Amino acid sequence: MLDLTSISYSFTGAGAPAVAMARTPTMFPASQNPGSYDQIKESASQTRDVLKHHFSDLKGTLGKLLDERLVTLLQEVDTIEQETIKPLDDCQKLIEHGVNTAEDLVREGEIAILGGVGEHNEKLWNFTKKASHIQLDSLPEVPLLVDVPCLSAQLDDSILNIVKDHIFKHGTVASRPPVQIEELIEKPGGIIVRWCKVDDDFTAQDYRLQFRKCTSNHYEDVYVGSETEFIVLHIDPNVDYQFRVCARGDGRQEWSPWSVPQTGHSTLVPHEWTAGFEGYSLSSRRNIALRNDSESSGVLYSSAPTYFCGQTLTFRQVDIKALVETVGQPDRRDSLGVCAEKQNGYDSLQRDQAVCISTNGAVFVNGKEMTNQLPAVTSGSTVTFDIEAVTLGTTSNGEGGNFKLRVTISSSNREVVFDWLLDQSCGSLYFGCSFFYPGWKVLVF
Repeated sequence: MLDLTSISYSFTGAGAPAVAMARTPTMFPASQNPGSYDQIKESASQTRDVLKHHFSDLKGTLGKLLDERLVTLLQEVDTIEQETIKPLDDCQKLIEHGVNTAEDLVREGEIAILGGVGEHNEKLWNFTKKASHIQLDSLPEVPLLVDVPCLSAQLDDSILNIVKDHIFKHGTVASRPPVQIEELIEKPGGIIVRWCKVDDDFTAQDYRLQFRKCTSNHYEDVYVGSETEFIVLHIDPNVDYQFRVCARGDGRQEWSPWSVPQTGHSTLVPHEWTAGFEGYSLSSRRNIALRNDSESSGVLYSSAPTYFCGQTLTFRQVDIKALVETVGQPDRRDSLGVCAEKQNGYDSLQRDQAVCISTNGAVFVNGKEMTNQLPAVTSGSTVTFDIEAVTLGTTSNGEGGNFKLRVTISSSNREVVFDWLLDQSCGSLYFGCSFFYPGWKVLVF
């Protein structure tokens, strides 16, 4: 089946979200694009162009294949003709040679008879001697007609019906792709792309997500798999990107048409580790930290308090994920978490004004270990912190000053939820990590 690419009109100014707090993850609903008329006209025009181009190429390819097949068959005719006619040519040459020899011998005999007596006897004797050595009664065997090849072309007209059947079934025109992008959610240095099926009769086996900068003409693959959401990293802030997704049906090889491209961007500053810390080596974007062989120890903090939580009673939830790519030898003092402020001189986040998880799964709140424990952190583990502002200002007993945050830490499909009390309100948080042995590699997004 022809894999028709559905080229749809893209909207760069449509579906823009209402401006809320810059720290709030922004969602771009895919259903708020207004240019319906333009999308239909533009996608129909470009689909016609795709069909015409494809069938023109197909027609040229089929003509070339037929020409090549004709040349091959004609060469086979030439080969059979040359190979089978050669013995007959050799036979004819032998017969012609025998006839010529007999004619020469007859002429010599006539001359010998007409010569003088003495001479006649010598020529006649030579003629007789020569004639006795020539076999005039032997001829090469001539094959019967039934044994001689008789060339013919065998052509099966049923190929026309087979080709016609395939042509009539070749290609489809979809009024809309079976999957569409549902929403785009901005994250620090990334965008979460979520998509869904819009065709109930379509059973998806895999999805394929592509993206590009709006200034680029080339899409690149960023995800292929069975999930219906993916976070695209390495997104530059305040730069528009286009996303599109397609699907592969169950048991099929070809991909479906592409979804309508959706445009999104992130206004959130990417999470970065602090550069120049002796015990860690950072990636070019400073979102990956590798504990090196340096003997220096301590907490590696983020370069800025880019982890925001709610400042009012309005729900303000953000999340930060740390993907552990490689592991080293664990230590009970290892930590990975968030804190209200940088405090140098500590070798772990297991301290006041911080919440963290150790590599053995222990959870610490303001330096105290909680009863509930998460699975140990291993290679490929993902640890997620979700924070919601619960209480602001003075507490109910009037002793106030406490600022309460509800924290959820998730790891390996398990989570713990607790309230974290701070001395004062905090609009943004730092994140940090500490590992005592080399080999640990952490990606933050």
